[in-house]
Amino acid sequence: MGTPVEPQYRKRIGYQAMLLGGFSTLATALLVAGNIATKDVIAERQRDDMLASLSAVVPSGNYDNNLLENPLTLERPDGKPLSVYRGTRGNQVTSMAYEISEQGYAGEIRLIIGLDAQGKVLGVRVLSHTETPGLGDKIELEKDNWILAFNGLSLGNPPREKWKVKKDGGQFDAFSGATITPRAVLKAIEDGLVFYQENYTALRQPPVINTSTVTHSGVNSHEQ
Repeated sequence: MGTPVEPQYRKRIGYQAMLLGGFSTLATALLVAGNIATKDVIAERQRDDMLASLSAVVPSGNYDNNLLENPLTLERPDGKPLSVYRGTRGNQVTSMAYEISEQGYAGEIRLIIGLDAQGKVLGVRVLSHTETPGLGDKIELEKDNWILAFNGLSLGNPPREKWKVKKDGGQFDAFSGATITPRAVLKAIEDGLVFYQENYTALRQPPVINTSTVTHSGVNSHEQ
């Protein structure tokens, strides 16, 4: 019995190009389908994570709205946009939360800070960091309660020059063997409080909610 002979058309460049194109199209289709299938799940997970972070720094008794709805977008000192999630009661701003960050010992430290309407700290939590385990990771509430020391404080309490670790002439404790990390967190919080001070009017301005309704005459009316 002889060896099967490969059809000549399979050796042609056009056939090989078509075969390669077919596989590429199939792979692309599978990637697109996978993205569509997981897009909503990922978005929902991100929403849940953000809500959990907000709940950790803004007590639920401070507001009666959905913190994730109608975020206020302001400009950071570096020109980048910053989303501010505000809690309201009776259409008056009672609290707010936004992300702050600073370069730590091993990389960027991302945090979220919650403030009341007067700029007093309601809470601070770590969103992400790459600090040294056993030393710098004490900024996490799960590892140490150090991060709770900022609750109830503001830019004037203590005075701004005291928003430093004790080693630098401030009033806050550092970690044994790890000064850079708490120093970075303090700088981030101080910058966050300065941001509140510099954007006081915009942050306290009640959100405007536009609702469109159809009147009996069929004409849209707008309420603010």
